[in-house]
Amino acid sequence: MGYRALYLHIPFCRSKCLYCDFDSSACGSSHEALDRYVERLIDQVHACGADSELSEIETVYIGGGTPSLAGDGLVELVRAVRTYCDPSEFTCEANPESFTDLLSRKLRQAGVSRVSIGVQSLVPDELAAIGRIHGPGQALAAIAAAKRAGMSVSCDLMCGLPGQTVESWRSTLEHVLAAPEAPDHISVYPLQLEEGTPLEALERSGGVMVPDEDFQAACMEIASDILSSSGYRRYEVASYALPGHRCRHNIAYWTGVSYLGLGRSAAGMLDLGAEGRIRTRQLDDEGLRFEREELTCREALAEDLMLACRMVDGIPPALLGRAARTVSAPALRDAVDRAVASGLARWEGGSLVPTRRGWLEGNELFGLFWDLA
Repeated sequence: MGYRALYLHIPFCRSKCLYCDFDSSACGSSHEALDRYVERLIDQVHACGADSELSEIETVYIGGGTPSLAGDGLVELVRAVRTYCDPSEFTCEANPESFTDLLSRKLRQAGVSRVSIGVQSLVPDELAAIGRIHGPGQALAAIAAAKRAGMSVSCDLMCGLPGQTVESWRSTLEHVLAAPEAPDHISVYPLQLEEGTPLEALERSGGVMVPDEDFQAACMEIASDILSSSGYRRYEVASYALPGHRCRHNIAYWTGVSYLGLGRSAAGMLDLGAEGRIRTRQLDDEGLRFEREELTCREALAEDLMLACRMVDGIPPALLGRAARTVSAPALRDAVDRAVASGLARWEGGSLVPTRRGWLEGNELFGLFWDLA
């Protein structure tokens, strides 16, 4: 079995958010470097297509950075991919300030079926505090533009922002849901203060106050309640969708499906079954240098067990059976018993599924299974 998912990385933004530690460059109003990069990425797509590496692709995700900043170059990239495959789901990330009605129509015509929009908040002061350059009106307009073009829409929201309150968090959620064109999918993330970012330095110097983990946990609970009551179903620790709108590409990451990553810093994974798996990360713009990591079969299964704990469906019986034959039944049984005894997971129809506590204390639950590696 070859690659079934494709990720393409565009590491450019108009300006860099204060919390971001991704490999991305701020290009301001000059797009020369971005345009050259996209041309090289298109060349990589054609090279992989010519080698039949894209023939089994079922889902595609173009992320960043800000892919929508590439404009017509992004449209050409989509067309290049679709030369070699006909994915059932094709997602592009976008930021509101660079996602227009015209671009949304061009992307839809080129074959994009889904757009993921970085909204983060609908409170101007909260957006400014994290260095976002769009306003609430632009965010809602971007969602509406994608819906008018006939695409499924996901939006990212972030809790634990400087100056955020429970009331402002509720307001963002409620205004997104009350919009005439509401998204089909919502991802909710707690802010992570990454070492070396401007926001982390500001927090360390006392320049800003960032809410603590208890506040973030409360916000995640509020989001769960509000979204669930509005018809969205949680299918992963941070992801909610209306029926039929789960992100198939992200599910591929969490269920051990082989995926190809192209573009600087893009990650890939090739599952080799009983021989383990190979992880890669592209190190350059041209696709000539890659970092490579080999995982044993045992490490691969431990990874699959850990990632399954992100999902509402949890660890299915078939995966538990494979793990018992590979990592040793007593070790697996001990990890499972500890997860259940500590209230992090429960049995449901033969599957081991995370509890609410398991999601809120995810690192503890994930660690129980990754330790089996």
